[in-house]
Amino acid sequence: MCDESALALHELIDDIPAAVHIAVPRGTRRPTISYPPTVVAQYAPTTFTLGVERFEAAPGETIPMYNAARSVVDAMRHRSRIGETLALSALGPYLRRSGRDGVSQLAYVARELGALSVIRPSVEAVLA
Repeated sequence: MCDESALALHELIDDIPAAVHIAVPRGTRRPTISYPPTVVAQYAPTTFTLGVERFEAAPGETIPMYNAARSVVDAMRHRSRIGETLALSALGPYLRRSGRDGVSQLAYVARELGALSVIRPSVEAVLA
Protein backbone atom coordinates (compact mmCIF):
# COMPACT_ATOMS: atom_id res chain seq x y z
CA MET A 1 0.00 0.00 0.00
CA CYS A 2 1.19 3.46 -0.79
CA ASP A 3 0.08 6.98 -1.60
CA GLU A 4 -3.55 7.86 -0.77
CA SER A 5 -4.36 4.36 0.52
CA ALA A 6 -1.52 4.47 3.05
CA LEU A 7 -2.38 8.04 4.09
CA ALA A 8 -5.99 6.99 4.69
CA LEU A 9 -5.00 3.89 6.70
CA HIS A 10 -2.68 6.03 8.84
CA GLU A 11 -5.66 8.38 9.31
CA LEU A 12 -3.71 11.34 7.97
CA ILE A 13 -6.40 12.31 5.47
CA ASP A 14 -10.18 12.29 5.66
CA ASP A 15 -10.66 11.30 2.02
CA ILE A 16 -11.68 7.80 1.05
CA PRO A 17 -9.48 6.86 -1.91
CA ALA A 18 -11.37 6.01 -5.09
CA ALA A 19 -8.82 3.28 -5.81
CA VAL A 20 -6.39 1.06 -3.92
CA HIS A 21 -2.85 2.40 -4.35
CA ILE A 22 -0.09 -0.19 -4.45
CA ALA A 23 3.63 0.02 -5.15
CA VAL A 24 5.93 -2.26 -7.10
CA PRO A 25 9.66 -1.97 -7.77
CA ARG A 26 10.48 -0.17 -11.01
CA GLY A 27 11.46 -2.64 -13.71
CA THR A 28 9.08 -5.36 -12.53
CA ARG A 29 5.81 -6.35 -14.15
CA ARG A 30 2.89 -4.17 -13.12
CA PRO A 31 0.01 -6.34 -11.89
CA THR A 32 -3.29 -6.19 -13.72
CA ILE A 33 -6.16 -6.06 -11.25
CA SER A 34 -9.72 -5.72 -12.50
CA TYR A 35 -11.38 -5.15 -9.12
CA PRO A 36 -11.17 -3.13 -6.94
CA PRO A 37 -9.97 -0.10 -8.92
CA THR A 38 -6.21 -0.02 -8.47
CA VAL A 39 -3.46 2.51 -9.08
CA VAL A 40 0.03 1.03 -9.42
CA ALA A 41 3.06 3.20 -8.60
CA GLN A 42 6.59 2.15 -9.42
CA TYR A 43 9.46 3.06 -7.11
CA ALA A 44 13.21 2.65 -7.47
CA PRO A 45 14.32 -0.83 -6.36
CA THR A 46 17.01 0.69 -4.10
CA THR A 47 14.43 2.57 -2.01
CA PHE A 48 11.38 0.38 -2.52
CA THR A 49 11.56 -1.22 0.96
CA LEU A 50 12.35 2.04 2.79
CA GLY A 51 9.65 2.58 5.40
CA VAL A 52 7.73 -0.64 4.80
CA GLU A 53 5.75 -1.99 7.75
CA ARG A 54 3.05 -4.64 8.08
CA PHE A 55 -0.64 -3.71 8.37
CA GLU A 56 -3.21 -6.20 9.64
CA ALA A 57 -5.89 -6.07 6.92
CA ALA A 58 -7.88 -8.92 8.46
CA PRO A 59 -7.33 -11.08 11.54
CA GLY A 60 -4.11 -12.96 10.94
CA GLU A 61 -3.54 -11.42 7.48
CA THR A 62 -1.04 -8.64 7.01
CA ILE A 63 -0.02 -6.63 3.98
CA PRO A 64 3.06 -4.50 3.38
CA MET A 65 2.41 -0.79 3.61
CA TYR A 66 4.57 2.31 3.74
CA ASN A 67 4.78 3.84 7.22
CA ALA A 68 3.37 7.28 7.96
CA ALA A 69 6.65 9.15 7.40
CA ARG A 70 7.28 7.51 4.01
CA SER A 71 3.65 8.11 3.01
CA VAL A 72 3.87 11.82 3.81
CA VAL A 73 7.20 12.22 2.01
CA ASP A 74 5.84 10.41 -1.05
CA ALA A 75 2.73 12.62 -1.00
CA MET A 76 4.92 15.72 -0.95
CA ARG A 77 7.17 14.32 -3.69
CA HIS A 78 4.17 13.48 -5.89
CA ARG A 79 2.01 16.46 -4.97
CA SER A 80 1.59 17.46 -8.61
CA ARG A 81 0.01 14.05 -9.26
CA ILE A 82 -2.05 13.54 -6.09
CA GLY A 83 -2.71 17.19 -5.34
CA GLU A 84 -0.86 19.68 -3.21
CA THR A 85 -3.87 20.14 -0.93
CA LEU A 86 -3.97 16.43 -0.11
CA ALA A 87 -0.22 16.31 0.50
CA LEU A 88 -0.26 19.32 2.82
CA SER A 89 -3.38 18.10 4.61
CA ALA A 90 -1.50 14.90 5.52
CA LEU A 91 1.59 16.74 6.74
CA GLY A 92 -0.20 18.71 9.47
CA PRO A 93 -1.77 15.75 11.32
CA TYR A 94 1.44 13.76 10.96
CA LEU A 95 3.50 16.49 12.63
CA ARG A 96 0.92 17.06 15.40
CA ARG A 97 0.86 13.35 16.28
CA SER A 98 4.52 12.51 15.99
CA GLY A 99 6.24 15.64 17.36
CA ARG A 100 10.02 15.96 17.18
CA ASP A 101 10.49 12.27 16.42
CA GLY A 102 8.23 12.68 13.39
CA VAL A 103 10.29 15.57 12.07
CA SER A 104 13.47 13.50 12.28
CA GLN A 105 11.76 10.52 10.61
CA LEU A 106 10.52 12.77 7.79
CA ALA A 107 14.00 14.22 7.37
CA TYR A 108 15.58 10.75 7.27
CA VAL A 109 13.13 9.39 4.68
CA ALA A 110 13.30 12.58 2.61
CA ARG A 111 17.11 12.48 2.64
CA GLU A 112 17.13 8.84 1.52
CA LEU A 113 14.69 9.67 -1.32
CA GLY A 114 16.49 12.87 -2.34
CA ALA A 115 13.50 15.01 -1.38
CA LEU A 116 14.77 16.99 1.61
CA SER A 117 14.53 20.27 -0.34
CA VAL A 118 10.84 19.54 -0.99
CA ILE A 119 9.98 18.58 2.59
CA ARG A 120 11.95 21.15 4.60
CA PRO A 121 10.04 24.32 3.56
CA SER A 122 6.66 22.68 4.12
CA VAL A 123 7.62 21.35 7.55
CA GLU A 124 9.01 24.74 8.55
CA ALA A 125 5.81 26.45 7.39
CA VAL A 126 3.54 24.04 9.31
CA LEU A 127 5.63 24.31 12.48
CA ALA A 128 5.95 28.12 12.33
